[in-house]
Amino acid sequence: MTKRWTPVVVGIVAAVAVATLGGLATDIGPWYRDLHKPSWQPPDWLFGPVWTTIYALVVIAGVRSWRRANDTVEKEWLTVLFAGNAFVNVLWSLLFFRLHRPDWALLEVGVLWSSVLALTVVLLRRDRGGGLLMLPYLAWVSFASFLNLTIVVLNAPFPGR
Repeated sequence: MTKRWTPVVVGIVAAVAVATLGGLATDIGPWYRDLHKPSWQPPDWLFGPVWTTIYALVVIAGVRSWRRANDTVEKEWLTVLFAGNAFVNVLWSLLFFRLHRPDWALLEVGVLWSSVLALTVVLLRRDRGGGLLMLPYLAWVSFASFLNLTIVVLNAPFPGR
């Protein structure tokens, strides 16, 4: 029974850690409020529920794929992909909100998007349902990339701190 729940617990702990680190890096203070943003940007309160939903779907997708993995090597590969994605996910928040560099975050969001795409493709090949659960994450990061680009265009240049 414990072996069955281990990937669930690990997935939840990892998602909470990523959400917590991303949340700690996200400072919606005066600098952010003073940025020019497009009229179509969602309200700030919506980002929390969207990310919570995405993290829940990613955990489910990860657990499904982990359970369907053929061997230890495949499980290790999945772990590397998910860990790399978690790292670049948090890095984006640090660049944008803590360093006040939406321009650097825009460069990095390509890496984040690529990591989500890679996970989606890998999961679709191993577990169609798990891969489909990744599509909202891919869609959200695509939208966030365009939002990031728009904020850079409306506010550039971004001098060093």
